[in-house]
Amino acid sequence: MSDLNLEIKQLIIESLNLEDLTPADIDNDAPLFGDAGLALDSIDALELAMAVQRRFGVRIVDSKETRRVMASVSALAAYIESR
Repeated sequence: MSDLNLEIKQLIIESLNLEDLTPADIDNDAPLFGDAGLALDSIDALELAMAVQRRFGVRIVDSKETRRVMASVSALAAYIESR
């Protein structure tokens, strides 16, 4: 697991208060939203976007972009690395 993926997983757990999960419980390519994967919702997306901005200095501002960028841990890592 890359360091960035691990850091994103830890950020997800900390910022969304998912204390019952560990980074190993989150698959890099599993969906973060919807009924599968972590099943996060729109409020979680907002909180996660703010946490990403604070930690990495990367803003996710376009709502159309948000779905793609936050599709999975891998997608979010790729977006952060591209900025």
